[in-house]
Amino acid sequence: MQLHISPSMRSITISSSSSNGFIDLMKIKVAARHISYRTLFHTILILAFLLPFVFILTALVTLEGVNKCSSFDCLGRRLGPRLLGRVDDSGHMLVKDFYKILNQVNHEEIPDGLKLPDSYNQLVSEMKSNQYDAKTFAFMLRAMLEKFEREIRESKFAELMNKHFAASSIPKGIHCLSLRLTDEYSSNAHARKQLPSPELLPLLSDNSYHHFVLSTDNILAASVVVTSTVQSSLKPEKIVFHVITDKKTYAGMHSWFALNSVFPAIVEVKGVHQFDWLTRENVPVLEAVENHNGIRNYYHGNHIAGANPSTTTPRMFASKLQSRSPKYISLLNHLRIYLPELFPNLDKVVFLDDDVVIQRDLSPLWEIDLEGKVNGAVETCKGEDEWVMSKYFKNYFNFSHPLIAKSLDPNECAWAYGMNIFDLCAWRKTNIRETYHSWLKENLKSNLTMWKLGTLPPALIAFKGHVQPIDPSWHMLGLGYQNNTNIENVKKAAVIHYNGQSKPWLQIGFEHLRPFWTKHVNYSNDFIRNCHIMES
Repeated sequence: MQLHISPSMRSITISSSSSNGFIDLMKIKVAARHISYRTLFHTILILAFLLPFVFILTALVTLEGVNKCSSFDCLGRRLGPRLLGRVDDSGHMLVKDFYKILNQVNHEEIPDGLKLPDSYNQLVSEMKSNQYDAKTFAFMLRAMLEKFEREIRESKFAELMNKHFAASSIPKGIHCLSLRLTDEYSSNAHARKQLPSPELLPLLSDNSYHHFVLSTDNILAASVVVTSTVQSSLKPEKIVFHVITDKKTYAGMHSWFALNSVFPAIVEVKGVHQFDWLTRENVPVLEAVENHNGIRNYYHGNHIAGANPSTTTPRMFASKLQSRSPKYISLLNHLRIYLPELFPNLDKVVFLDDDVVIQRDLSPLWEIDLEGKVNGAVETCKGEDEWVMSKYFKNYFNFSHPLIAKSLDPNECAWAYGMNIFDLCAWRKTNIRETYHSWLKENLKSNLTMWKLGTLPPALIAFKGHVQPIDPSWHMLGLGYQNNTNIENVKKAAVIHYNGQSKPWLQIGFEHLRPFWTKHVNYSNDFIRNCHIMES
């Protein structure tokens, strides 16, 4: 069937095909039109828009038996809020009521004998089987969260304690190295040869050379410091290294440098027992370390005693553990405060810690104008790394102590030990050593409550007014406790410092930072290979 409307809209023709093949036509004339084309067009357009809604209403009428409301009423109630941007607020009411219950439970005691499920799935299962009300569920949820938080904190404390023990211990490979080299000293004449050779002895006090001082009992670490310095130097023939160690390590340290020459640089190895000046009368810290029970207990006692996991943060506990490292009662760690007396003929030295690596020629350090100051050091309160370079006096001292509060400014910028230029001539004109000793004694009288970390805090006080800041690119810190250290910055730094617990020779060292250190270890050396000091 086909429908045809004439252009004048005065007639309508209907045609259809019959079964015998003929076409039937029906023509219907209509009355004269009294409406315009535009009116008809708009009428058809409106009808086309409304027809879908007529279909929806028809469907609603069909389904009306399911709902107890009229079609128009249901349509208005269902479509109206959505067209107006509103939704049913029963869900919000439920959440609001649950918040109210949670706040109520938060201020009440957890019932005694409340049996807690071990997992979320078990909690859901018990809810279904026991039909908990909302308040009981809230109590269960709170108790479970508190339990898990407590277990996580205890686990973190245990991790920090284990890390502290790992950092304080001597790896068996390094211990083996020391023992084997000590044995070599007693049996091999070459290991006992004089360092340096007699004809070079005058150079040990020649101020035209660049004198480095290293104080350590770690033979492997000392080898890396010396080797990296010599390899990075543009004038290695101008380098003199003064390596100071303790009595028990002296033979092994001497053997290493006697058997592993760093020519053309010069190396001197001395034990603290070989310095006549280092007596109890001149070094009060010796007597304090040996006789003060408070110090012994603090550094070797129960580190976790008095640390409440519920009130102490892991970061505070880690800081406390680091401050109780046994190295802080070692004379080797305090030795730098006696440099003018130990080297009376030298004018200027660069002091290096044993956990540094030298990556650039350091001879320009001797050209830096310290402007009459004693100590050239990198300040640690300015830098991109806010974790490492954000250290002020308030980070080291207890300003609730009246003497500290009276004497120091909490916002004064701290500086770094580990790579320092010391003008010994200027130092000899000061009372830095006496100030250092007097503050050590005050801290002992205060039962070690004035500061935490060992040698830097009294040095911050003793060198106050005697420090000349140097460019930060000379000394990059934090490789022993900052896992997110910027590798590009590491590559550009003159000296990188693994200060912190994660030393590169320990298993807890950061894997991505260790290669900067290990590349200076001679793994083909018989002693290192036989002691199984492995690269990985």
